[in-house]
Amino acid sequence: MEFAELIKTPRVDNVVLHRPFYPAVEGTLCLTGHHLILSSRQDNTEELWLLHSNIDAIDKRFVGSLGTIIIKCKDFRIIQLDIPGMEECLNIASSIETSEWRLSYVNKEFAVCPSYPPIVTVPKSIDDEALRKVATFRHGGRFPVLSYYHKKNGMVIMRSGQPLTGTNGRRCKEDEKLINATLRAGKRGYIIDTRSLNVAQQARAKGGGFEQEAHYPQWRRIHKSIERYHILQESLIKLVEACNDQTHNMDRWLSKLEASNWLTHIKEILTAACLAAQCIDREGASILIHGTEGTDSTLQVTSLAQIILEPRSRTIRGFEALVEREWLQAGHPFQQRCAQSAYCNTKQKWEAPVFLLFLDCVWQILRQFPCSFEFNENFLIMLFEHAYASQFGTFLGNNESERCKLKLQQKTMSLWSWVNQPGELSKFTNPLFEANNLVIWPSVAPQSLPLWEGIFLRWNRSSKYLDEAYEEMVNIIEYNKELQAKVNILRRQLAELETEDGMQESP
Repeated sequence: MEFAELIKTPRVDNVVLHRPFYPAVEGTLCLTGHHLILSSRQDNTEELWLLHSNIDAIDKRFVGSLGTIIIKCKDFRIIQLDIPGMEECLNIASSIETSEWRLSYVNKEFAVCPSYPPIVTVPKSIDDEALRKVATFRHGGRFPVLSYYHKKNGMVIMRSGQPLTGTNGRRCKEDEKLINATLRAGKRGYIIDTRSLNVAQQARAKGGGFEQEAHYPQWRRIHKSIERYHILQESLIKLVEACNDQTHNMDRWLSKLEASNWLTHIKEILTAACLAAQCIDREGASILIHGTEGTDSTLQVTSLAQIILEPRSRTIRGFEALVEREWLQAGHPFQQRCAQSAYCNTKQKWEAPVFLLFLDCVWQILRQFPCSFEFNENFLIMLFEHAYASQFGTFLGNNESERCKLKLQQKTMSLWSWVNQPGELSKFTNPLFEANNLVIWPSVAPQSLPLWEGIFLRWNRSSKYLDEAYEEMVNIIEYNKELQAKVNILRRQLAELETEDGMQESP
């Protein structure tokens, strides 16, 4: 996540700056990913450039609707900003406080964690040496990193691999300090483990485990079981087999659909994602999410929670960024998981439709909130196809390290560069889209989760009439837009005529 994405209010006018030995200056305050900038209204010259990294502490106070932020700098300066509006003042203060986070290059050249990118976001109070120690305590070196920052209240989602506590109850004080650094004063956090308690306990015998309450007293651990590996692959095989058999009567079809457990997996994943979103938005608590490796069910939950919480993730560019950040850079092993699909006779233990299940969950939410997504079903189907077989290099390899070694950026084209061409983008745009800045809460009731026909039945029955209906809907929407544009023009012309008549009648 970039620092610029954490800024709630990037610009405020009529801000007054007070500094020692200088007269007060009124101007426009701007926040960038690196600086706090105040420009004077009087002569439009830049009066103040302050690096976020120079901020040591801030204080806030309010008198009526006027808010004041006092910034104490590392070079011992004290700066005062008078900001009109309580909400604007709180947003500015909260955005400045994101300097509690920093970009770490500890994984440069993938030396600490082969499945992490070279740059990660971590608490500012934790140095790189501590991160190295934490990496030895977490599965695969996947120490806790920032996944999502909720602008509304400053709560965060962290993700990691399981702690390597083992049967002896090994602990790591640097790990405890790291995740505690994400908590606000007086706040508690939640650890969402995507394994059942029984599976997590069994992992201890193999050197893994989970966070002990005695060592993490400010955190409450919750287990939300999400299946992995061969169980998911067998579920996909059974589902595709049922969809391909045209001889079933209704009872037989429903029985085989239920036996595949595909929709049960969808429900489990969505339930865990809704829980994560609820902890963040409704309870005002930060969370840490992990399973075993932290590369499969963990990423399903973190990314779906962002779909629920973050409106930008429901746009085309925002969703692309989400896939890039939470799946590709976060180390989901696409090469292994998507090596085969449902028909191959040879089954490898590492194959699993993890990403397809994520896309299915997104489709379920899209179906329940058809106007809140900028992209349509075709966009999700396209991503499914390219994850399994693609002429682009985006989904090749198992992590960023492998893609760098293969020099895919130099040797292949990015899928996104093709998708984002205007001619292609129009195929994936939802004509019903209306920007919705609210958190959306999908239903996980069984009757709310149907089979995704666009994926599983598209080769078994014609979609001709559905396609025709969709085209007609698009035409109607475009016609209404054109009609509304004409009405707006006529209204403006009428208003201009009425203004001219009024001027002519006045003496």
